[in-house]
Amino acid sequence: MADAGPRAATLPLDIGTIRETAAILLGPDDAPDVLPPAPCELDTLTAMLRGHLELLIPGVEAKARRLPKESVPRYCALACVGEATRKLRLGDGCTPPVRVAVARKLARCVKALCDHYENLRAEQP
Repeated sequence: MADAGPRAATLPLDIGTIRETAAILLGPDDAPDVLPPAPCELDTLTAMLRGHLELLIPGVEAKARRLPKESVPRYCALACVGEATRKLRLGDGCTPPVRVAVARKLARCVKALCDHYENLRAEQP
C-alpha cells in the first residue's frame, strides 16, 4: 500500500463503512452458514479487508499506546493488533473453501479492531 503521508494518520476512519465490508462475509451474527460471495467479489472483498486492516492496525495501536501500560483495554487492543498483523501474512488460499476461510478471518479481525478503535476513543483522556 502506498504511504498516504502523515495527514492520513490523523484522519478519522469511517468505521461504519469498514464494518459493512466485514458484514458481507460474516453476516449479522457472524454465522458460519452465511453464503460466500462469488469468486470475483471475494477477491475484491479480501483486498478491501486487507486495506482496512492496514489502516486500522496503526490507528488502534496509536490509541492503545496512549493509555497507561497497566491498562486492560490497552493490553487487549495491542493483542488484537498483533493477531491482525499475523492474519495479514496469510496467503489468499488456492481453493475456494480456503479463500473464503481466509477472508472471514480477515473480516473477524477487522470487526474486532473496529470495536477497539471505538472503545479506545472513549478511553482517551
